[in-house]
Amino acid sequence: MSMPLKKRKGSRGQKLLPYLMVSPYMIFVLVFVLFPVLFCFFLTFHKWNIIAPMKFIAADNYIRLFQDRLFWKAIGNTLKFLLLHIPLQLIVSLTLAYLLNQKIRAGAFFRASFFMPVIVSGVVVTILWQQLLGFDSGLINRLLTSIGLAKVGWLVNPDIAIYSIAVMATWKNVGLYVILFLVGLQTVPPQYYEAAKMEGATRWQQFYHITLPMINPTIFMVVILSTIGGFNLFIEPYIMTGGGPLNQTLSAVLYIYKQAFQYYNMGYSATLGFFYAIMIMTVVILQKKFIEKEV
Repeated sequence: MSMPLKKRKGSRGQKLLPYLMVSPYMIFVLVFVLFPVLFCFFLTFHKWNIIAPMKFIAADNYIRLFQDRLFWKAIGNTLKFLLLHIPLQLIVSLTLAYLLNQKIRAGAFFRASFFMPVIVSGVVVTILWQQLLGFDSGLINRLLTSIGLAKVGWLVNPDIAIYSIAVMATWKNVGLYVILFLVGLQTVPPQYYEAAKMEGATRWQQFYHITLPMINPTIFMVVILSTIGGFNLFIEPYIMTGGGPLNQTLSAVLYIYKQAFQYYNMGYSATLGFFYAIMIMTVVILQKKFIEKEV
């Protein structure tokens, strides 16, 4: 009689073991993911400045959101940033990866060099570029004046400030995407290129008809990661321009941050963040469908 009881106890333990193994992760998800999301959604219907008690205001925050011209301007600034950042990131990283995939001397050194900015603190990189792009004392403007050219307001000219930040952000992140493209390029079977050469295909034809289709998943990953990273633009404008000049570098995340921690509009900030997350998710889904159709 004791043997069946032992078997039952053992079977129960085996059934509970998987749940016990995943319980730390589930607790983490509940505490640090699900609860913040639900609390954020709860805040969207309230007015709260941390100090005073919450006040239920129904859909007033959502009405204010659609009437907030500065928020939509911040969205527009972020889209301007993405229009330059994503194509530039894609072209530069793929070109560098294609070159590094060839048999060259010191290839490992160059790969490590391109990846170095990724592991450096974003604040440090931003401060470095702030010194490079300074109007009066910036190194780039000093070089321009030394050859007789006029200074350029990289960060003070409202027309080009956001694009200067886009170039800087591309330099900071390009190393990561170079590594991703290198992995994708190395998975392409060399037999395809050999067969194409025998048929008389040029380098460009090989790249267009073999390389690009074979690294389609990598292209999709790079575009998605660049998009999400671009939508999260914060450190660069926060440190370099503070959102100026004339709010031309005010990103959406920076505006949400200011609403929360400068003006203490926690409910409205949560509304902006919730709406912004849905917008990012929508853009990513549309990108996925477009890339899978075109590439």
